[in-house]
Amino acid sequence: MNMITPHLIAPSMLAADFAHLQRDVDMVNQSKADWFHIDIMDGVFVPNISFGFPVMKAIHQYATKPLDVHLMIEQPDRYFAEFKEAGAANITVHFEACTHLHRSIAAIKELGCLAGVALNPHTPVHLLKDMIADVDMVLIMSVNPGFGGQQFIEHTYTKIRELRQLATGVNDSLLIEIDGGVSLSNATALIEAGADVLVAGSFVFNSANPIDTIEALKLADSDLRTI
Repeated sequence: MNMITPHLIAPSMLAADFAHLQRDVDMVNQSKADWFHIDIMDGVFVPNISFGFPVMKAIHQYATKPLDVHLMIEQPDRYFAEFKEAGAANITVHFEACTHLHRSIAAIKELGCLAGVALNPHTPVHLLKDMIADVDMVLIMSVNPGFGGQQFIEHTYTKIRELRQLATGVNDSLLIEIDGGVSLSNATALIEAGADVLVAGSFVFNSANPIDTIEALKLADSDLRTI
């Protein structure tokens, strides 16, 4: 069995138990996860509010792996420096929230962070044609943003393939991240379609053994197991 897999696993801390946050951070530290996925919601861009800088700083204080920060907020440029200060290694903004996307991506890179752009389910991949060479990562929303535990949108597979084709020969190192409804039932298909990073929240934290669940997701393209 091949224990080395190229894809990354990023448990979404939005699904963690906030009454026992340090415990859940320690669990991710001890697991085979690669990143902490941090969803920031403002109640404007999405119909929900998650958490802000104090909670993110608390996660960063104990995290031994990079913080992958997903900004589901309006006018995200106002806060890039603060998110970097709070521990962000990666900062992803939404295409739909950025009037001047090129400027936003450049500002994130100037801070030394990995720069990503997210696409809502209704946003076609081809709209990134003029930006694909400049971004480090594209996050494809496989559910409508704002809430955890939603049903996976099947059209995601087509978008992954289209995105990989768009990046080929232009940005071959592009990371494709999938967020929403990721589980063992679709992880292998997502990786085979071209995904590099799998975000999983409820599926990990609501499982009987989150560490084993993360390991199974990490092995999804080599030895798929059922938890």
